[in-house]
Amino acid sequence: MTTTTVRKRAATGSLLGLALGDALGFPTEFNNVPSILAKFGPWRGMQLPTPAIVTDDTQMTLALGRGLRTAMDRGVLGPAELAEPVRREFIAWNRSPENNRAPGNTCIRACVLLERPDRPWQDASQIHSKGCGANMRVAPIGLVPGLSDEQRAGAAQLQAALTHGHPTALAASDLTAHAVRLLAQGAEPTGLVGLLRSYAYDNRNRYHERWLGDLWTRAEDATPEQFIARGWDECLEVLDRLRDAVRTISPETDPCLATGEGWIAEEALATGLLCFLQFVDEPLTALRRAACTSGDSDSIACLAGAFAGAYLGAEAWPTEWADRIEYQGELVTLGALWDL
Repeated sequence: MTTTTVRKRAATGSLLGLALGDALGFPTEFNNVPSILAKFGPWRGMQLPTPAIVTDDTQMTLALGRGLRTAMDRGVLGPAELAEPVRREFIAWNRSPENNRAPGNTCIRACVLLERPDRPWQDASQIHSKGCGANMRVAPIGLVPGLSDEQRAGAAQLQAALTHGHPTALAASDLTAHAVRLLAQGAEPTGLVGLLRSYAYDNRNRYHERWLGDLWTRAEDATPEQFIARGWDECLEVLDRLRDAVRTISPETDPCLATGEGWIAEEALATGLLCFLQFVDEPLTALRRAACTSGDSDSIACLAGAFAGAYLGAEAWPTEWADRIEYQGELVTLGALWDL
């Protein structure tokens, strides 16, 4: 008798879910819930648009994924090995004619500054920005196998800091990658918020100087520990709101009312997680709930999709959706590299 082991292909599932959520939320971004319902009908019946076009969220995720692949092909992942290829990929994205999907101003400003070869990347970082552009793209860091905890945390924070230097952007990106990793490894969703809160407490005063260099000196904090603690404290506050929302909010209620509209990094994490946790075994419903929100719908939905796909694997997504998503070939190719 032989036993066949079926891999869930968490990386492929997460990347496809991210892109599908992005495409589903693209037409609804900048609309309130009544307007979305008037245009698209009941939210539980929302369908993937034709064509299934994504936004800068998926484009920058792919840019990070390509840079990460290049860095790891060269050997042990370190800050210098990651920063340069990702910097090049972000610059290429900014110059691309396909960068026409309402990209965030922070990313645009930082990418222009990243082109200055005479300056360190820390000078390009927008130190006061904690927009969700920092963590809507971080999923590849949580999916690539073989990293130590220090490498994963440092890489997640560095990729955020290339554009968004606020400590909350760094902490929320670290938490987002950690959540993706935990789910890919099979962590029970019912305990996820507790695991993330413990991780935030454990790392509250840890500044990853090897990865971030002197970034903290661009802010007004007295020490690097005070700098990074500001970010973790804001993440802990929104995680407390998320813990309460999971227990109390109706799935029919706009999740943004509980955990924020998602324009900033910690709220994008929390609201994306809330949508996933409300519908753990119904991934399409999670995406639809995330896309029918009053906030940054595409980023909320792309994170909900990344979490659902990491947990459930590639089979979470119907073929008729997955085959139509823009950049499907590259998403699947990257996922296959990292699938466990």
